[in-house]
Amino acid sequence: MKKKAARMACIAIACLILGSLSGEVYASTISEIKKQQEEDKKKLNSVQGEISGLEGEQSGVGEEIEEIDAELVQIIASVDLIKEEIVEKEGQIEETEAEYEAAKQQEEEQYETMKIRIKFMYEQGDISYVQLFMSSESFADMLNKADYVEQLYTYDRKMLEEYQAAKEYAQQVWDKLEEEKSELVAAQHELEEEQEYMEELLEEKKQEYENYSVQIARAKQEAAAYRTRIKQQTAQIKKLEEEERKRREEEERRRKEEEERKRKEAEANSSSGESYVSSSSSSSSSSSSGGSVSVPSGGSAAGQSIASYACQFIGNPYVAGGTSLTNGADCSGFVWRVFKDKGYTVPRTSWELRNVGTEVSYSNAQPGDIVCYAGHVGIYIGNGNIVHASTPKSGIKITTATYKSILSVRRVA
Repeated sequence: MKKKAARMACIAIACLILGSLSGEVYASTISEIKKQQEEDKKKLNSVQGEISGLEGEQSGVGEEIEEIDAELVQIIASVDLIKEEIVEKEGQIEETEAEYEAAKQQEEEQYETMKIRIKFMYEQGDISYVQLFMSSESFADMLNKADYVEQLYTYDRKMLEEYQAAKEYAQQVWDKLEEEKSELVAAQHELEEEQEYMEELLEEKKQEYENYSVQIARAKQEAAAYRTRIKQQTAQIKKLEEEERKRREEEERRRKEEEERKRKEAEANSSSGESYVSSSSSSSSSSSSGGSVSVPSGGSAAGQSIASYACQFIGNPYVAGGTSLTNGADCSGFVWRVFKDKGYTVPRTSWELRNVGTEVSYSNAQPGDIVCYAGHVGIYIGNGNIVHASTPKSGIKITTATYKSILSVRRVA
């Protein structure tokens, strides 16, 4: 029967050790996923900031495109107007050229008339005013001839002046129109060059706008990928935490079964006269004795004092998150409060307590040392036992130190 009980104990201890190791793996995996999730969140924030910046820059380019479009419309309209003005000027120049040609024709006709008159005068000889007067039949005839000559001279001179004025005016108008046409042609050329430049600039801005669209789309895809990853990581963390909760429940169930088995075995041994004391019976007797538990000698006086002080609260309740030695505490809250009351500052959580003080081997453990397990801590009181806030059902009690796999033993006092 003892061999069977021993085998059962070994199996239970193995399950507890595997459970502790499994718990460490779960905790490590969850921690790694959370760390990666935080990195992904930072990257997501960075990408979202990049998207916002790109959208702002794209909006600026869009405004520039609208301005260029508006300016280009004005330039094209100006070019069309100038073309219309050039056509109009060309028509005016044609009219002026016609006037110029008419004046030139009049000049030629008058020139021919003058040539005929000069020829006639040459053929008839040079008639002086004296001869004209001497050949007159009467004074009235002389006056008439003199008046005729004067009228003829005046007419010729008037015609010549009118011709010269018309010719000069036509030339001036023609020159002015040619100059205006030249100016319009130059302005048209400049506007067409500006139009070409604005069209090229517009194409560049449109391409730049499209490039921003591509970058924004790529960044949004990247952001969507990060969101998907973060969502998957959250689901994975939730799943692992649920598995860890179930694992802890199973571990607690097995531990209770082991304690019950040891209790029954102790009762059986007690009834048969054998002196076998299990850790559960020790715990029960200790819990009923309260503050009368004596701490074995050995170790430092400070450690002895801590261990003795801790044993005063055996039987008090376990309260998750609590730090009261009388009203209830959890495992790390119990250790933290005992050391605080003795003037020592230690971390509040079980995983932080794994790094406090100095590490010693379990074989060299002394009263007052902190014994660390996966997700649990207790205070060593000697003879292979610890005092700890165990569970809501059992409260603060004494248990064999090796009831589950020990991760570290830390010495503070």
